[in-house]
Amino acid sequence: MALAQDQPWLKDRRYTEGIGIRAGDLELHPGVAAEFGYDSNFFRRDEEDSAGSDDIGPVGSLRLRITPSFSLSTLSQQRLEVTPDAPPPDVEFRGGISATYEEFFPVSGTERGRDRLSEQRNVGGLLDANLTILPRRPWSAILDASVGRTIASSDLGISNQSFRRIHAEAGAELVWTPGGGLFDWRLGYRFLGTFFEVDEYEGLTNLHHVIRTRGRWRFLPRTALIYDASLGFVDYPNPTSQLSSHPLRAQLGINGLVTSSFGLLAMAGWGASFYTPENDAAVVRDFDSVIGQLELKWFLTPNPGTDPAAATLALSSLSAGFTRDFQDSFLASYYERNRGYLKLTYFFGGRFLLIADGGVAAHVYPGIPETHSFLDPADPWTDVRIDASLFGEYRIGDSLGINSTLRYGNNISSTALVPLVAEGGVAPNHLGWQQFEAYLGVRWFM
Repeated sequence: MALAQDQPWLKDRRYTEGIGIRAGDLELHPGVAAEFGYDSNFFRRDEEDSAGSDDIGPVGSLRLRITPSFSLSTLSQQRLEVTPDAPPPDVEFRGGISATYEEFFPVSGTERGRDRLSEQRNVGGLLDANLTILPRRPWSAILDASVGRTIASSDLGISNQSFRRIHAEAGAELVWTPGGGLFDWRLGYRFLGTFFEVDEYEGLTNLHHVIRTRGRWRFLPRTALIYDASLGFVDYPNPTSQLSSHPLRAQLGINGLVTSSFGLLAMAGWGASFYTPENDAAVVRDFDSVIGQLELKWFLTPNPGTDPAAATLALSSLSAGFTRDFQDSFLASYYERNRGYLKLTYFFGGRFLLIADGGVAAHVYPGIPETHSFLDPADPWTDVRIDASLFGEYRIGDSLGINSTLRYGNNISSTALVPLVAEGGVAPNHLGWQQFEAYLGVRWFM
């Protein structure tokens, strides 16, 4: 689960690990990283909010992050290739732990804002494990679990303090792959829990249970028909305005290599939110529409295999795509997300890694009904979300890297929401914000 960490090498283990240390039938991968840079707007506040009675506006700061990490796994395919004819192992295991200490040194903004940001120093982290039983057999099972702590702000600019929260996740999946592997079917269950630490946001704590089935049928050597369906059960134990729901998603599509250099993913289906009203007078606005994804990927080095999903870090690629989906919202019941994106991953000579990622999305909100618990009613609105990131790392030898990260975010919105109060007036909360981050770092890994 990547939510607890935003460093690229912690989101994807292909970037995290080096050659590792072999200990019998296990591989050990220790590492540590340090970054120092600038964050222009950690709280993601609008400039106009600095004039509010209880708001702080944008606060710029220098930011220090120190991240030790450790992972272990059963022997990788690279080491097992020494005996390629050997039968697959009975189990495959992978687990890891990481922690990130963050320190802030405010350099701009209101005095109240600088004081509030100085108080945000904290530690986030992630612990995860994955176990595959009877891998690459006709019947296999996958068990996984993780728990992480996130130290981050709201991406809606609705808070002038950290959205500290615990993410817990666990799942089990049964996999059936008959014959030569041209067909596979999966049935699984997943639990996702988000627990907010600050009492003010206790109402956003939620428990999410998902039953999911998915699979693929490879009807051509390079092309597969894929399907994915899920039914969720979302519950807010102590809701203030959030509604429980039963989100349903069903998609059918195709994933294939058009040539050894071009891959295509196309999925389309339907999604519906099925929110449960608190009472007969409550106004419920549901999502009920088309969802899907379209992506074209160009492998800068041709994919030697027949499986487009089997690309490794050595296969540099450029992707362009579009996604449409819906998610629960901290403000309205949900928001509809339509995002176009570009992503470049380039690994040159085993030394230089470049990851460029960016997108533009329309976030469509259904409005705030009159029955909302703490916000004045509002008509439906649309925000435009821009995100861009650039990560580059030069590896000195096999276990030392010097890296740089640039990140930009902008929520373009003309909407300002007004909290409900019994008496007097409260300054509106503007949803627009922009943020720039820049870091230099060094990383040691095995």
